[in-house]
Amino acid sequence: MSGLVDTNMILRYLLQSPPDQAVLAAEILDGEDDLYVTDVVLTEVAHVLRAVYLVPREEIIDHLVALLGKENLSPLGLARDTVIQGLMFCRPSGRVSVPDAMTWAAARSSGIGAVYTFDQRFPSEGIDVIVPH
Repeated sequence: MSGLVDTNMILRYLLQSPPDQAVLAAEILDGEDDLYVTDVVLTEVAHVLRAVYLVPREEIIDHLVALLGKENLSPLGLARDTVIQGLMFCRPSGRVSVPDAMTWAAARSSGIGAVYTFDQRFPSEGIDVIVPH
């Protein structure tokens, strides 16, 4: 069976809390079913870990990258390697947010290849960033 994974499932898995739900989450995420995660869920997981649980930014990115390293879990509609590359833009500094990384990955994965933004720091590797003047 395949299905989408929601934010709360990933949070229970990563935080190991509450223990009973963490065990169930692990059975699903470490299982053999084909699972998919949306960019919205990845962004929400990062936000909750940072804002609610005060997890350091680098640790959040490491968790998300490890999660995407699971053979049975794929980002929905986006290329796995591109999503991981986008997340890695977030790791070294506060310059790139997870939502910007997911938008960058969508531009790369979809073939659209351009993002209109007023953010002059938006990641531009492999895409056109169009900042209106």
